[in-house]
Amino acid sequence: MTPSAASRVPPGEGFIAHVGRRSLEAGRALSDVGTWTPLLAIQMRRLGVDSVPIAIFIAVFTGIVLSLLSSYIFTGAVPMYFVGALVGKTVMMELGPVLTGMALAGRVGASIAAELGTMKVSEQVDALETLAYDRYSYLVVPRVLAATLMFPVVTAFAVAIGVGSGWITAINLLDLSTAEFLKGLKQFYQFKDVWFGLVKSASFGFAVALMGCMRGLATEGGAQGVGQSTTSAVVLGCEAILVLDAFWALVLL
Repeated sequence: MTPSAASRVPPGEGFIAHVGRRSLEAGRALSDVGTWTPLLAIQMRRLGVDSVPIAIFIAVFTGIVLSLLSSYIFTGAVPMYFVGALVGKTVMMELGPVLTGMALAGRVGASIAAELGTMKVSEQVDALETLAYDRYSYLVVPRVLAATLMFPVVTAFAVAIGVGSGWITAINLLDLSTAEFLKGLKQFYQFKDVWFGLVKSASFGFAVALMGCMRGLATEGGAQGVGQSTTSAVVLGCEAILVLDAFWALVLL
């Protein structure tokens, strides 16, 4: 199956009609609150809480590397307290949300695509519909909403840990004091730095989960098809993150 199979317009149906039909399906799925609400908390734990360890691991080493690189860049040219400014700005606005999103695209996007793909090829999705469950309200909505809500939470943890690890590196390896690091951190800080990264991460979560659901529900061909859908979901999720990153930079900055 080609990567674009999930988005292929059915023969005889125009693009506008296809978009309209998909929009109506999405509206019906969202309005079926009784179906997806009980599943939302479960998915928030699976997609968000269980992803915190990998996000923290990435953030720790991101902060360390940024501190060391900034000390190398600034040596002899810029006051060393600017290490705090570079670490804070970079982690909060760019590397925190993007690296966390990339890591979660691999974990969350692959997990969703593999789970739904297995359900699709084993005809569990069809069985749900015979039991009068809407596939989108039962399978898609709770996962997409959970990822949209939890990606900013995970990113907030990653940002805090990243800045903290940069601070620890600076005071132990770069001979900076805490006061100097905080001086640089506060010098160029704006409240936008925080919410800009969190807005981006929410959109990343939406895109990653949506790609995983689309590819999973479009799976065909048994185990090989599940593998292809999983790979495609991760690739599309990472591509969506990069496109959204550029979009938000253009729109909000």
